[in-house]
Order: sequence, then structure tokens, then C-alpha cells
Amino acid sequence: MEELKTYRLADICNSIQTGPFGSQLHKSDYVEFGTPIVMPKDITNGKINDNNISRISKNDVARLFKHKLVPGNIIYPRRGDISKCALITSKEDGWVCGTGCIKVDINQQIANSTYVMYVLCQSETVNWIESNAVGTTMLNLNTSILSDLPIKLPSLNTQKKLANIVSSFDKKIALNRRINDNLEQQAQALFKSWFVDFEPFKNGKFVESEMGMIPEGWKVGTIGEYCSIRSGYAFKSSWWQETGTKVIKIKNITDNKTLDMSDCSYVSSDKTYKAIDFQASPGDLIIAMTGATIGKFCIIPFHNDKIYINQRVGKFFLGNNPLDRLPFIYCCLSYEPIYNEIIRKGQGSAQPNIGGADIENIRIVLSPSTELKEFNSLLRPIFQKKMQIEYELSKLSVLRDTLLPRLMSGELKINDLNC
Repeated sequence: MEELKTYRLADICNSIQTGPFGSQLHKSDYVEFGTPIVMPKDITNGKINDNNISRISKNDVARLFKHKLVPGNIIYPRRGDISKCALITSKEDGWVCGTGCIKVDINQQIANSTYVMYVLCQSETVNWIESNAVGTTMLNLNTSILSDLPIKLPSLNTQKKLANIVSSFDKKIALNRRINDNLEQQAQALFKSWFVDFEPFKNGKFVESEMGMIPEGWKVGTIGEYCSIRSGYAFKSSWWQETGTKVIKIKNITDNKTLDMSDCSYVSSDKTYKAIDFQASPGDLIIAMTGATIGKFCIIPFHNDKIYINQRVGKFFLGNNPLDRLPFIYCCLSYEPIYNEIIRKGQGSAQPNIGGADIENIRIVLSPSTELKEFNSLLRPIFQKKMQIEYELSKLSVLRDTLLPRLMSGELKINDLNC
């Protein structure tokens, strides 16, 4: 590969600018319908998560025109997890950089934003940012620090070629995620039809219950009557090491109901003999039981490694073949009133916390075992497909993340990929 040239980030940018000051934008300015404004909480996995994004009026957008985002911008949080950043796409064109963020406007005559984004996500770059940030209890980032960030680039033409190669992986990953989102919607629609609206049972007799009218023969029970939940194994902090057997922590459960093992923890295999009940099998369901992200949950996808579950990550015990009983309880947790009850039970202290018994005691509508078995059988293929796609996603992500450094270093040539 051609020789790389080292720049300061400021040298390849039109500007590096902080978002509006708090005095320019107040919580009272937010509206239900309007233009999204990106806050640090919305920056995740290189993209903008707009699930709970705040919005502002057209007048405020006009007033904050200097902070409008355009495709190719890169946005950072100013404090907290400053290792994360996101590339602005056509979807976010015209959105606004919010308070607590920094907007990086790449000069497209010198650098390709997609390529720069990949470089910024490399461990070498992240380590530099974290080492040069200010603050102890919470790291802070500012425009001066980002301006001095060293970044090595090939020619613009080579940047574009490399970006196109790696972007092809991102497009495949995005497609698979859309497929999984669609499968999720199908599952939730069927759950609502059966256990909320009772549509397949409309012609039968209904009886009163504490949760409203339900089909005769059904009952109001608890999650604990369906399965038990226990917090994971208490691995000692002194056992953590750089390699070994993987252990799932709360941080590995994403907001999108997926498992991210790219930043997992490890123990030696001899430390796991007492944790046999907390080995994670494909189809197991786990949930965050402590902290600000309490209530997050995900399915353990197909995998080839031995993986264990750490304390304060709850495991739903669904039997020897968890996939056979997974659909119903997964859909229960996804149903907003039940999810909100989990969150409510975890409140009341400075550190949100919920126990297995708290979750087990949550009230749900239970059908007779015959209907439950039929429901799970109907949805089993959907969940099996979801898990298979998650497995493929993890392989694609690993391949993409190992391919890029090799291409950037010249170890692997572009021509070797027939590009």
C-alpha cells in the first residue's frame, strides 16, 4: 500500500465545533413533533439511535442553524463515553447537533468521511482520545483535544476504495438487522393477537379477571409460574484477564436486544467449574438487573465458544431446550406494560436494582399449557431465524473489523480482494 501521511484531525476538517450551550437550548424547548436534535445518549455503535431522540421546533432549528448536521459529519459526545462517535448519513441530514456534543465537519477534498470514521473507531485512535481527555471520574473531550488527534491517511482515491470495501460489509449487516427487525415485529404482532386481544379465541367464553376479561380456562399468574430467574455467577474482580473464557456483563447487552461480545471480559477456564448453571446456551434469555440500563434483555445467539453469565445479569431458566419455551417469555418482556413494571420495580434507590424474585412476581396472563405450547411452536422458527442472523452478524462484524486494519496497514492489498 502507498505511504500514509499523518495529519492533525483539524487539518482535514472545515471545522470542529461544539453543540449549543445549555443557555441556548432548554428542556422546555423540546417538542413532540419536530426536527431531531442529537444528544450524547443517541450516539451508539457508530450510528445515531433515534428511538428516544428529542426534537425541536422549526424556529429553534433556524436559530441554531450553525449546528445543523449534514451527511459526512462525524459527531462525538463531550463527556462520558468519549470513545464513541457516529457518522451522519442522509437519514440525519438537517438534524441538529445537541448540547454536550461536538460536530466534526470533514473536508471532502482531503478526506473521505466514511474512511475517517473507520480510523476513528480503531483501538489505537480510541486509546489516544482517552489518554488525552481531561477529567478523572468522568472523561471530557473538547475541540482542542480533537483538533490535535493524529490521523494517518492514504490518498483520497485509496480512502474511497477502502471505504467502499468495508461499507459493503456494513450494508450487509444493515440488511440483516432490518430482516431481524421485521421478524421481531411479526413475533410481537402474534403475541398481541393471542395474549392481549385474544383474537383466536373471540368465539369462546370469557370471564372476569384482575387484568380484565380473559378466555375461560386461562388465568392471571406470574412470570415465576412459567420460569425462574437467577442472577449470574459472582466472578471475582481479581480473576479478570485479557484472554480466556468469555463472560457476559451488563455492558454486553445492547439497547437493541442483541448481545455485543466485541468488548467482553475473560476468566481462565478453571474459574468456571462452579458456574456451570450460568453457562450461556443458544436460546437462553438474559436481562440487566442493575444500573441505569436495568431491564435491557437479549437472546443468546448461536455461538461456538463457552460463555458464562456474570452476576447482576439475570438468566431465565427455560429448560434443556430453551428455544422451545423462549418465544412467550421474550414477547412478554417486549410488551410495554410488563417492561415498564420491571423498570418500576427496580426504582427506589440511587442505584436501580431488581432481583429475580421481583421479576418472577410480575403478573401476566397465562393460557393453558396446550395453547402456550402451540404459541411457542408457531414462533420457534422465527426465533431460530433471528438467532441464526445474529450469529451471521457477529461473524460479519468480526470479519469487517479484522479486514480494515490489514487493508490500512498494507498487509492486505486491495487487488487481493478483486476490488
